Amino acid sequence: MADREVQVYKDLDAVAEAAAKLFIQLAATQTSEDSPFNVALSGGSTPKALYRFLSGPEYKTQLDWSLINLFWGDERPVPPDHPDSNYKLAAEGLAEVPIERENIHRYLTETGTPAQVAAAYAEELRGYFHKGVGEFPSFDLILLGMGPDGHTASLFPGTAALHNSSDLVVANYVPKLAVERLTFTAPLINAARCVVFLVAGADKAAAVREVLEGAVNSDLYPSQLVAPQAGKLIFMLDEVAATGLTK
Repeated sequence: MADREVQVYKDLDAVAEAAAKLFIQLAATQTSEDSPFNVALSGGSTPKALYRFLSGPEYKTQLDWSLINLFWGDERPVPPDHPDSNYKLAAEGLAEVPIERENIHRYLTETGTPAQVAAAYAEELRGYFHKGVGEFPSFDLILLGMGPDGHTASLFPGTAALHNSSDLVVANYVPKLAVERLTFTAPLINAARCVVFLVAGADKAAAVREVLEGAVNSDLYPSQLVAPQAGKLIFMLDEVAATGLTK
């Protein structure tokens, strides 16, 4: 199992800037040998700030974006131009980045039911990474957030996807939201070379404390499921999100 590293920064912007620097470091190392850098993005306010840094002149010119492939760890079952779309959030935030259209791999939410869209995305992942059924591709980087309830991606407390050990991507019904969400499963997340949680805000402090220092109860705090078998696991927190930690 990968070692867990916890980093605490002053505020959301400092978290986002640190994440941008790590993104640049990992991507530059991978693409220096003309290898693609495969990253799964997240929604939320902290990734939005990250995208702002990556789109700035200081950062966007440091990478060969033709070798960077963007995927999404989860998505809402809405059209790609909907305000709630994680794809839309990233597309707007990274609008100034010179990335190739064919390197953007979004959920085609407009093409079918959530179950159909999830199955199609899993098939795309298998084709892109050249994996057979039962094999899990290894992303170079997966970015995750954490909700005040301890959920990550769209792995919510008490939902069926928490116990799925065979699929790559599923449609996960979330009773408290009365909607299905599209999400990577925990085994797919845990196959990554590097997983980074970006967490900011006082409303996340209790969940952060339970996930990092509480008793293991992944049905209640799904973020505890994230434990890569190799590579890195990094929590980037702002000071207020980390206020409940004792270590």
